[in-house]
Amino acid sequence: MPRFIADCHLGKLAKYLRFLGHDTLYFSHIDDDDLLKLARAENRIILSRDKLLSQLKNAPVFYLKPTNIAEQLQLLAKEFNLFIQDDSHRYCLICNTLLHTIDKSELDDTVPERVKAHFDFFQKCPNCQRIYWHGDHYKNMKAFLERIGIKEQQ
Repeated sequence: MPRFIADCHLGKLAKYLRFLGHDTLYFSHIDDDDLLKLARAENRIILSRDKLLSQLKNAPVFYLKPTNIAEQLQLLAKEFNLFIQDDSHRYCLICNTLLHTIDKSELDDTVPERVKAHFDFFQKCPNCQRIYWHGDHYKNMKAFLERIGIKEQQ
Protein backbone atom coordinates (compact mmCIF):
# COMPACT_ATOMS: atom_id res chain seq x y z
CA MET A 1 0.00 0.00 0.00
CA PRO A 2 1.55 3.32 -1.00
CA ARG A 3 2.54 5.83 1.64
CA PHE A 4 2.23 9.50 0.82
CA ILE A 5 3.30 12.99 1.75
CA ALA A 6 0.79 15.65 0.77
CA ASP A 7 2.37 19.03 0.13
CA CYS A 8 1.21 22.24 1.77
CA HIS A 9 -1.66 22.76 -0.71
CA LEU A 10 -3.26 19.37 -0.06
CA GLY A 11 -4.37 19.25 3.58
CA LYS A 12 -7.94 18.18 2.80
CA LEU A 13 -6.65 15.46 0.47
CA ALA A 14 -4.38 14.18 3.26
CA LYS A 15 -7.42 13.72 5.53
CA TYR A 16 -9.28 11.73 2.88
CA LEU A 17 -6.26 9.52 2.21
CA ARG A 18 -5.92 8.86 5.96
CA PHE A 19 -9.63 8.04 6.04
CA LEU A 20 -9.02 5.52 3.24
CA GLY A 21 -6.34 3.88 5.38
CA HIS A 22 -3.22 5.37 3.80
CA ASP A 23 -0.32 6.58 5.89
CA THR A 24 -0.19 10.20 4.69
CA LEU A 25 2.04 12.87 6.13
CA TYR A 26 1.10 16.52 5.75
CA PHE A 27 3.09 19.64 6.53
CA SER A 28 1.66 23.12 6.18
CA HIS A 29 5.24 24.37 5.75
CA ILE A 30 8.27 22.33 4.70
CA ASP A 31 11.26 23.09 2.51
CA ASP A 32 11.32 21.15 -0.78
CA ASP A 33 14.73 19.66 0.01
CA ASP A 34 13.45 18.38 3.37
CA LEU A 35 10.32 17.05 1.70
CA LEU A 36 12.40 15.12 -0.84
CA LYS A 37 14.77 13.75 1.82
CA LEU A 38 11.85 12.53 3.92
CA ALA A 39 10.10 10.94 0.95
CA ARG A 40 13.25 9.06 -0.04
CA ALA A 41 14.10 8.01 3.52
CA GLU A 42 10.59 6.69 4.22
CA ASN A 43 9.78 5.43 0.71
CA ARG A 44 6.86 7.83 0.29
CA ILE A 45 5.28 9.40 -2.75
CA ILE A 46 4.99 13.17 -2.63
CA LEU A 47 1.63 14.41 -3.85
CA SER A 48 2.03 17.94 -5.09
CA ARG A 49 0.43 20.76 -7.05
CA ASP A 50 3.92 22.20 -7.59
CA LYS A 51 4.79 21.54 -11.23
CA LEU A 52 8.46 22.47 -10.78
CA LEU A 53 8.83 20.01 -7.91
CA SER A 54 7.23 17.27 -10.00
CA GLN A 55 9.70 17.85 -12.82
CA LEU A 56 12.78 17.11 -10.72
CA LYS A 57 14.62 14.03 -11.90
CA ASN A 58 14.66 11.04 -9.57
CA ALA A 59 12.07 12.67 -7.31
CA PRO A 60 9.20 10.53 -5.99
CA VAL A 61 6.58 13.14 -6.90
CA PHE A 62 3.10 12.62 -8.30
CA TYR A 63 1.79 15.86 -9.81
CA LEU A 64 -1.88 16.64 -9.18
CA LYS A 65 -3.13 19.07 -11.77
CA PRO A 66 -6.75 19.17 -10.50
CA THR A 67 -7.56 21.67 -7.78
CA ASN A 68 -10.90 20.05 -6.93
CA ILE A 69 -10.75 17.46 -4.12
CA ALA A 70 -13.11 15.08 -5.94
CA GLU A 71 -10.99 15.14 -9.09
CA GLN A 72 -7.80 14.72 -7.07
CA LEU A 73 -9.20 11.66 -5.31
CA GLN A 74 -10.50 10.19 -8.57
CA LEU A 75 -7.09 10.60 -10.19
CA LEU A 76 -5.32 8.99 -7.22
CA ALA A 77 -7.88 6.17 -7.08
CA LYS A 78 -7.15 5.36 -10.71
CA GLU A 79 -3.38 5.68 -10.37
CA PHE A 80 -2.95 3.91 -7.01
CA ASN A 81 -6.05 1.68 -6.89
CA LEU A 82 -7.63 3.42 -3.90
CA PHE A 83 -10.80 2.00 -2.40
CA ILE A 84 -12.73 1.97 0.86
CA GLN A 85 -11.50 -0.97 2.94
CA ASP A 86 -13.21 -2.77 5.81
CA ASP A 87 -10.65 -1.27 8.14
CA SER A 88 -10.44 2.13 6.50
CA HIS A 89 -10.02 5.01 8.88
CA ARG A 90 -7.02 3.46 10.53
CA TYR A 91 -5.16 6.76 10.81
CA CYS A 92 -5.99 9.86 12.82
CA LEU A 93 -7.32 12.48 10.42
CA ILE A 94 -5.42 15.17 12.32
CA CYS A 95 -1.97 13.72 13.09
CA ASN A 96 -1.70 10.51 11.00
CA THR A 97 -1.15 8.22 14.01
CA LEU A 98 -2.57 4.69 13.90
CA LEU A 99 -5.84 4.56 15.80
CA HIS A 100 -6.61 2.10 18.59
CA THR A 101 -10.02 0.57 19.20
CA ILE A 102 -11.23 1.38 22.69
CA ASP A 103 -14.07 0.05 24.77
CA LYS A 104 -17.00 2.33 25.45
CA SER A 105 -16.26 2.06 29.18
CA GLU A 106 -12.90 3.77 28.57
CA LEU A 107 -14.48 6.93 27.13
CA ASP A 108 -14.12 10.11 29.10
CA ASP A 109 -16.36 13.16 29.44
CA THR A 110 -15.22 14.60 26.10
CA VAL A 111 -17.62 12.24 24.30
CA PRO A 112 -21.25 13.36 24.65
CA GLU A 113 -23.61 10.96 26.45
CA ARG A 114 -25.91 10.79 23.40
CA VAL A 115 -22.97 9.53 21.32
CA LYS A 116 -22.13 6.88 23.93
CA ALA A 117 -25.78 5.79 23.90
CA HIS A 118 -26.01 5.42 20.10
CA PHE A 119 -22.61 4.00 19.13
CA ASP A 120 -20.62 0.98 20.23
CA PHE A 121 -17.44 1.23 18.13
CA PHE A 122 -14.87 3.84 19.12
CA GLN A 123 -11.28 4.54 18.16
CA LYS A 124 -8.76 6.77 19.88
CA CYS A 125 -5.58 8.40 18.69
CA PRO A 126 -2.82 7.64 21.21
CA ASN A 127 -0.96 10.77 20.09
CA CYS A 128 -3.50 13.62 20.08
CA GLN A 129 -6.19 11.76 22.10
CA ARG A 130 -8.92 12.47 19.54
CA ILE A 131 -11.81 10.00 19.68
CA TYR A 132 -13.59 8.73 16.57
CA TRP A 133 -16.89 6.93 16.00
CA HIS A 134 -18.96 6.20 12.89
CA GLY A 135 -21.27 9.19 13.21
CA ASP A 136 -22.32 11.81 10.69
CA HIS A 137 -18.79 12.98 9.84
CA TYR A 138 -17.68 9.41 9.09
CA LYS A 139 -20.84 8.69 7.09
CA ASN A 140 -20.53 11.93 5.11
CA MET A 141 -16.90 11.25 4.19
CA LYS A 142 -17.72 7.70 3.13
CA ALA A 143 -20.77 8.85 1.12
CA PHE A 144 -18.68 11.51 -0.63
CA LEU A 145 -16.07 8.93 -1.62
CA GLU A 146 -18.75 6.60 -2.94
CA ARG A 147 -20.42 9.44 -4.91
CA ILE A 148 -17.18 10.22 -6.71
CA GLY A 149 -16.64 6.58 -7.62
CA ILE A 150 -14.36 5.30 -4.86
CA LYS A 151 -16.07 2.10 -3.81
CA GLU A 152 -15.64 -0.51 -1.11
CA GLN A 153 -13.13 -3.26 -1.75
CA GLN A 154 -14.78 -6.34 -3.23
